Amino acid sequence: MSDRERIDAGDAPPSSAGEAHVGVDVGGTFTDVALHAGDALVTAKVPSTADQSVGVVEGIEAACERAGIDPRTIDAFTHAMTVSTNALLEGDGARTALVTTEGFRDVLELGRQDRPALYDLDAEKPAPLVPRRRRFTVAERATPDGIEARVADADVRALADDIRATDAESVAVSLLHAYRHLENERRVAAVLREELDVPVSASHEVLAEFREYERTATTAADAYVTPAIDAYLGRLTERAVERGVPNPRVMQSNGGIASASSAREHAVTTALSGPAAGVVGAAATASDAVDAAGLVTFDMGGTSSDVSLVRDGDAERTTDADIAGHPIGTPMVDVTTVGAGGGSVAWVDDGGALRVGPRSAGADPGPACYGHGGTEPTVTDANVVLGYIGADAALGGDLDLDAAAACDALERLADDAGLGSAREAARGVYRVANANMTRAVRRVTVERGHDPRAFALVAFGGAGPMHAAALAADLDVDAVVVPRASGVLSAYGLLAADERHDAARTHRTALADADADAVRAAYAELRESVLADVDDPEAARLTYAADCRYAGQSFEQTVSVHDFDPEAVARRFHDAHERAHGYRLDDPVELVTLRASATVERPTPTAAYDAAGDAVTGSREAVFDGAVRETTVYDRERLAPGTSLAGPAVLDGRESTVVVPPAWDGAVRPDGTVVLERGARE
Repeated sequence: MSDRERIDAGDAPPSSAGEAHVGVDVGGTFTDVALHAGDALVTAKVPSTADQSVGVVEGIEAACERAGIDPRTIDAFTHAMTVSTNALLEGDGARTALVTTEGFRDVLELGRQDRPALYDLDAEKPAPLVPRRRRFTVAERATPDGIEARVADADVRALADDIRATDAESVAVSLLHAYRHLENERRVAAVLREELDVPVSASHEVLAEFREYERTATTAADAYVTPAIDAYLGRLTERAVERGVPNPRVMQSNGGIASASSAREHAVTTALSGPAAGVVGAAATASDAVDAAGLVTFDMGGTSSDVSLVRDGDAERTTDADIAGHPIGTPMVDVTTVGAGGGSVAWVDDGGALRVGPRSAGADPGPACYGHGGTEPTVTDANVVLGYIGADAALGGDLDLDAAAACDALERLADDAGLGSAREAARGVYRVANANMTRAVRRVTVERGHDPRAFALVAFGGAGPMHAAALAADLDVDAVVVPRASGVLSAYGLLAADERHDAARTHRTALADADADAVRAAYAELRESVLADVDDPEAARLTYAADCRYAGQSFEQTVSVHDFDPEAVARRFHDAHERAHGYRLDDPVELVTLRASATVERPTPTAAYDAAGDAVTGSREAVFDGAVRETTVYDRERLAPGTSLAGPAVLDGRESTVVVPPAWDGAVRPDGTVVLERGARE
C-alpha cells in the first residue's frame, strides 16, 4: 500500500466517547500528547524532532507507556502540526510556478503597495513565494459579467512545457475573475494536471473570493506547502501503521478537524493548525470556569506565544490574516503571535537595551539549563534563576535541568547589559518578555474595541502559566484560568475539536437589489461543497453567513444568515458594525461574499480527577517584584479538588509550572482546573 493509499484508507470518522483517542501537537521545542482512554486522561511531552513524524510517534509511545496500554488499542489519532507554518516562515517550501492571466504576471510582486513599517526606510517586504522566472501567463479574459476570451488547450500544453523546464514542484493557477466565472481556470488546471506530474492548486478551489492579490497569494501559498504536507503525512502515516495506530486526522486553521486526504488536497488550511488546537482546548476547558465576558487565550510555548479571543464559547475567526507577510484568505482562528517563548534568546541591542526574541534556541541545543550545549540566555533560563522553575525540576517529565548553566548564561547577559547580577538580568528578561506578550493581548482586545478587564486569561503551553498572573496584573485582569492539561492543552484541544469544513463565494450586489432566489441557489451550491468533505453528511450542522459592507467601504463585516432575507441581513449588519466600530450609517449596504460551514460535533472528553494527599513538597526562594520571597511549592498532580492556595506559591507539574504571585489566591476546581484571582491582599 502506498503512502497516499494509507492516508486515504484512514479517513474514517474519529472514535466515539469512551474509546482510546490520542491528540498530538508539534511545537517548536516540544511535541505534546494527550491520551484519553475510558475516563482517564494521560499526557506526555517529548522533544520535537527535525522530522516531526519521529517525535509524534515517540510521544504516542510515551503516553501509551504511562497509560499502560498498547498503541494498537488506540481508536483515533488527531494531529496538529507546524509543517505549513514552518515552510512559510523559513521559506523552504516547494519550487512553485504561477499561471495567471496575460498582463497580470506581477500581481504577487505588486501586492497592495503598502509598507511593512511606514517610517523605516530600510524595511523590506518578504519576497513573493513565486519568483518572476516561474510566473507564467496565458491568453484568456474574463470579466465580472462573463467569459470574453476562452483559453486554448494548445496554449496551456505549451505552457506546461515551459513550467516543466523550471523543475517546478507545484503549480498555482489564479486567473482574473475566476472567483465568478471559473470555466477558463478550470480548464487550465485540468490540462496542467494531465501534462505535469506535480500538484496543481486552482484559486476557485482554494479561495473563490474577489481581491486578486489575496486570492493569488493564498493559492500560491497552498501550492507552496502542498508537497511538504503530502510528504509529511505520508511519513507519519507509515510510522503510525507500523505501530498499529490509526491514520491521523488533521487540525485545520479554522479550529475544525479534517481527514488527512482533505488536508493534503487543501494544504493551506493547515497553516495555523497548532495554535487553533490550543484555542479550541481553552474554549472546551475554561468557558465555564469563571464568570466573564469571554476568554483571552494565552499559549506560551518554546518558540512563540499565541493570543486569541473566545466569546460565547467559540473562538474568534478571521479571513484576513498573514504568515510571514504572505496573506492567507482561508478561514482561521484569529491568533496573534509574538516571538516570545520559553526558548526565546535574550540579547542586548546596539543601544544597550535588553531585548527578548524573536530568535529561539529551539529544542537542540535549547536553553542553557537543558544541558545540551546551549550557552545563550533564554526566558526559561531566567525562570530558573528567578526560582519559578526548581533546580530539581524535570521539564517534560524527564529532562533534568542544569541550573548552574542557566545562572552562567544570565551572568554573561548581565555583563553585556550593565546589570549587577544574574538575578537582575533574569528579572529584566522576564519583564521584557511579559511586555511583548502584553502588547499582543492588547492587539486582540483594546485595538478591537474590547475591554480586557471584562475577560479572563486562560494560560497554557509549557511556559504560559508561569507568566500569566504577571500579564493579568499588567492588563488589570482579575482572573487567570489554568486548565488541568495546561502544559499540553493544544493536544487536548485535538480531542475536543469538531469536524468542520468551510466554503465561500463572492457574490457582489447591493443588498437591497439582491435576487433572493439567486443567493439561495448560491448557498445551495456552497452547502453541497461543504457536505462533500464531511465524513457523515447526515450528522452535519450547517450554518450560513454573509460578508457585508457599507457602499464605498474597503472592509466587510460577517453576519449570520438563516433563510436569506435582505432586510434581516441588513439589520444584523448594522448591529454588528456598531458593536465592532461604534457607529452605524444610513448608507446602502452591499452584499459581498457568501459563506457556508458544515460542522459535525464531537463530545468533549471527560476525565476523572481524584487527586488527594499532601500536595506540599517544600519551599524555595523566588523573586517577586525585585524581592526574594520564601515560596511554597506544590505538586500540582496531588492538589485535591477544593484546595485553596495563597501566593506566593509555585505549582510544579510534569508539563508546565504555575506561578502564584503574592496578592493572588487560587482554587482547584473539581476537574483539576486552577483558577487564580487577584486582589485579595492588595
